[in-house]
Amino acid sequence: MAGTDGSSSGIDRRARGDLKQEVLHALLASDTPMTPGAVRDAIDPDLAYTTVMTVLARLCDQGLVARRRAGRAFAYTAVADQAEVTARQMHRLLETGDDRATVLSRFLGVLSDDDERTLIELIGRIDEGGTR
Repeated sequence: MAGTDGSSSGIDRRARGDLKQEVLHALLASDTPMTPGAVRDAIDPDLAYTTVMTVLARLCDQGLVARRRAGRAFAYTAVADQAEVTARQMHRLLETGDDRATVLSRFLGVLSDDDERTLIELIGRIDEGGTR
């Protein structure tokens, strides 16, 4: 039996980054700050508490979530909406490429016609002195 990562261990594993996304979605969906235990319960009660704590600490280090003391634990909140989080992730991925022009060109090559029109419109607004 293969796991979700393609392994044959029989253990279902999330693809790289999936758990991070699930944690961010849980925080974004919550009206109040969440402790690691609350995040774990919201996404998968079978996850190890320490795994959730590690993901939250990394998200905090990346500036995607903020934390404050809540008794003996920390409570976490997302610092941006989903669009901002996605934009930051896209930028971080772009930064890892050696040839930004090629990466951007290939990205443009896979956009739908609607997305391409939207991007052209947004670039036009910036060129006209609009805000980013």
